[in-house]
Amino acid sequence: MTGREAVLAAHAVSRETAAALDLYVRQLARWQTIKNLVGPSTLAEVWTRHVADSLQLLALAPDARRWLDLGSGAGIPGLLIAIAGREIPGFRVDLVESNARKGAFLQETARLTGAPATIHVARIEAVIGNFAEAEVVCARALAPLPQLVAWTAPLLKNGVIGLFPKGREAGTELTAAREEWRFEADLIPSRTDSEARIVRISSLGGPLP
Repeated sequence: MTGREAVLAAHAVSRETAAALDLYVRQLARWQTIKNLVGPSTLAEVWTRHVADSLQLLALAPDARRWLDLGSGAGIPGLLIAIAGREIPGFRVDLVESNARKGAFLQETARLTGAPATIHVARIEAVIGNFAEAEVVCARALAPLPQLVAWTAPLLKNGVIGLFPKGREAGTELTAAREEWRFEADLIPSRTDSEARIVRISSLGGPLP
């Protein structure tokens, strides 16, 4: 079984959504020659490294219909989540990316795949207050956890769930964030990397004095 087949079987997507994910992978390969969207060494394992890593977040908030992805870059995880949710009524993902060329990739790929995504080419600080309808906020490979909590505090305080994939330093980052903020969080093992964890923040009380 190929990496693609394993990922599609694990997430039970429709034939149409599988075709949209295939189109995303082709787009990523084409744009990679123009703009370095992902680490070159990871392109060969895009299904197991990037697609699976993104789609596993859906199981952590299965009822959520409004997602917000910060620092979207190559659309990992936000655009892939949007593609996977394209057949769910009311499903929508807002993608925030400050780099205009990466934003162009996201715009074109969302259009071609039919992903229910809105791309915002802007800095996080300038637009974070515009997503009151978000139910989940996520970010991958963007910033240390204390900074992510600071950026997303207005949302987390209102009950939005935070999902932040992290590597082997997840525990250290969680400890650092707890020195600055009061919040409830879990460390969830990643399905794609035995050393990685997903930090799930379920509530935020506020900054520590």
